[in-house]
Amino acid sequence: MTPAVSARINAERFALLGWSRAILLQLAHPLVAAGVADHSSFREGRLTAAVRLHQTVRAMLSLTFSEEAGRAVTLEGIRTIHRRVNGTLRESVGPFAAGMHYSAEDPSLLLWVHATLLESIPMVYERLSAPLGEEERDRYCQETAAVARALGAVEGVPETWRDLREYMDRVYGTGEIVVGRQARELAQAVLAPPLAWLIAPAARVNRLFTVGLLPRLVRDQYGFRWTASDEGALNRWTIALRTARRMTPDVVALWPEARRR
Repeated sequence: MTPAVSARINAERFALLGWSRAILLQLAHPLVAAGVADHSSFREGRLTAAVRLHQTVRAMLSLTFSEEAGRAVTLEGIRTIHRRVNGTLRESVGPFAAGMHYSAEDPSLLLWVHATLLESIPMVYERLSAPLGEEERDRYCQETAAVARALGAVEGVPETWRDLREYMDRVYGTGEIVVGRQARELAQAVLAPPLAWLIAPAARVNRLFTVGLLPRLVRDQYGFRWTASDEGALNRWTIALRTARRMTPDVVALWPEARRR
């Protein structure tokens, strides 16, 4: 049976506005940024970023809405990719010295990646779709925990929203979240991909939600300028998109996989 809360949240196309925020938080960890910089090709070519986003969304939808066999295939595909992603830091960043080893199979990095999505997607859902109660937030954490563990995050996976908040606070307190040169370069590829001018309004909205919803600590490290005018624009777009969602039929607003289930 499809988990109720995670299915309801992940079904929304608007939830994509939380993905860029999560990605920038992930890249703010120097070991994650190194792995993406060394092994990802999403900065290459005009359509590569769009193709990678499409593949990531397909994986998320499979993990949420597929039957057990389909989820198993998707999980093994992700693990296969992770096995290839390892190397060493090219330069020192924060507490991480040049030459330090990184691996996409590192449980602590897998947990950080999971937590950034766990925080970001409901954040956007609540802004644009509907508020979530404490019990619903906890269930979202519980329903998604199995995926994190299946990918290798063996300890400390948040089971409640309070667990998530305490985990995030601990990680920020360690000083490990340091935006380095690689993260800044990759962030530009996320926020201003090739051919972004063709979808200028959507790119503008994505940037507003991504930068505006980042923790100030991380936003400042990226060097993003955020003004009262930006805050006002974010609030106006939030109201506009929330209104649009209420008027949009599910056949348009939800992913096909969600409608079928």
